[in-house]
Amino acid sequence: GKKSLRQKVVGELKHYYDGFHLLWIDTKVAARMVWRLLHGQVLTRRERRRLLRTCADLFRLVPFLVFVIVPFMEFLLPVFLKLFPEMLPSTFETESKKEEKQKKKLNAKLELAKFLRETIAEMAKRNKADTG
Repeated sequence: GKKSLRQKVVGELKHYYDGFHLLWIDTKVAARMVWRLLHGQVLTRRERRRLLRTCADLFRLVPFLVFVIVPFMEFLLPVFLKLFPEMLPSTFETESKKEEKQKKKLNAKLELAKFLRETIAEMAKRNKADTG
């Protein structure tokens, strides 16, 4: 069914609360990783990627906080998200946005594979013509 305005607002507030909560957890884990790095321990590849993602999220949070702090600026947030889709920290992304991003990456990879296949086929034709 259709949601009322109150349900939409409550849903959005819950979404942002959950996003900030996840970002807080990621920040605490990242701080422990930095502590380990400072004491000479080596991070695994997975930990390194998580640390980089969390640092990037913290840097993205600065412009995002302007929309939260300035009154009525949150109404402009959809416009800015349309212009700058990577502006939100990763903890604030919805599942549909994640799926959409994965589909775009997959399509780009498929196009690249198609281009490379055509290039190799063309090179094979040239080599065959040169040797034949």
